[in-house]
Amino acid sequence: MIKRRHKVLLVGDGAVGSSFAYSLLQTTQEVDELVIVDLNKDKADGDAMDLQDITPLEAPTIIRSGEYADAADADVAVITAGVPRKPGETRLDLVNKNAKILSTIVQPIVDSGFHGIFVVSSNPVDILTTLTQRMSGFPKNRVIGTGTSLDSARLNVILAEKLNVPVSEIDAHIMGEHGDTSFAAFDEATVNGQPLKEVANFTATNYAGIEEMVKERGGKIIARKGATFYGVAKCLAYIVKAILENRNVTLPISAPLNGEYGVSDLYLGVPAVINTSGIVKVIEHDLSEEESKKMAHSAAKMKEVLDGVEL
Repeated sequence: MIKRRHKVLLVGDGAVGSSFAYSLLQTTQEVDELVIVDLNKDKADGDAMDLQDITPLEAPTIIRSGEYADAADADVAVITAGVPRKPGETRLDLVNKNAKILSTIVQPIVDSGFHGIFVVSSNPVDILTTLTQRMSGFPKNRVIGTGTSLDSARLNVILAEKLNVPVSEIDAHIMGEHGDTSFAAFDEATVNGQPLKEVANFTATNYAGIEEMVKERGGKIIARKGATFYGVAKCLAYIVKAILENRNVTLPISAPLNGEYGVSDLYLGVPAVINTSGIVKVIEHDLSEEESKKMAHSAAKMKEVLDGVEL
C-alpha cells in the first residue's frame, strides 16, 4: 500500500491543465494522487491514462479523472479552466466569460469540504484570483494566482538574449497586472548578483522596448500556434511544488495586497514567499517613483475591471 503524501485536484484539462499535470509529475515526487476534473470526461479519462504511463519512470502516483467532490481531502486545487484568449484579444476581454465559469467551480469545491490551497491560472488571473478568494471566503494566504511569474520568465529570457548571458544569471521581475498594465522592475533587477543598470548599457528607450517585448510575447505565440501553455504550466508546477514541499520559495505571483505598494483588497503580481501554508509574506521592494506610479495605475485598472464584473 502506498503511503499517502499529497493530493492535487486539477480543474480544467485543456492545453495548460494537461501540460501542468505532465510538468508536475516530473517536478516533484510528493504527489500521491492527481485527480483531473473537466466537462469533457472522455478527455480527462484519456489524459489520466496517458499520464499513468509515465509513472513507472517517475513517482508511483495514482492518476484518475474525478469530480469536484474529490477536493474534500485535496491539499491543492489548481484551476486552469476557462475560455482561452483569441488572437487580438486582451486578457481583460475574457473577464466576464471566465468569471462566470469560475463561479461554477469554486462553490462546489468549497462545498466538498476542501480546506487546502487554491492556485489559479485562468485569465485574467489577477481578477479571477481575487474573485476566487471572495467566492470561497478562504483566508487570503490560501488563494494564489500565477500572476506575473510567466511574464517574469519571459523578461529573464529576453534580458539573457540581449546581454548574451545564461538565463540563470538573470533575476528580474515583472510586477502589477498579468497583462497590459504590467511593468518591469528594472531598478531591482540583477545580473549574476550585480545591479542590471550597472551591467547593461541600456538607454531608457531600450528598457521601454524590452518591457514591450515582454507584453507582446504571449500574443506572438498565440498568433503562431494558437495558445501559450508550456511556460505557465511550468510556473504552476513550480508553485504547487513549493506548497507541497514547504520550500519557502520567492516567486512573482498574484498575491493579496493589504497596504503593500499602496494597494489594498486586491491581488496583483508581486514577489511573495510560498510554502505549505500558502503565501507567507509579500516582499515589498522600495520602488522608484516611476515604478510606484505604474503599480498604482495597474491597481486602478484592476479595480475598475472588478467593479464591472457580471456574475
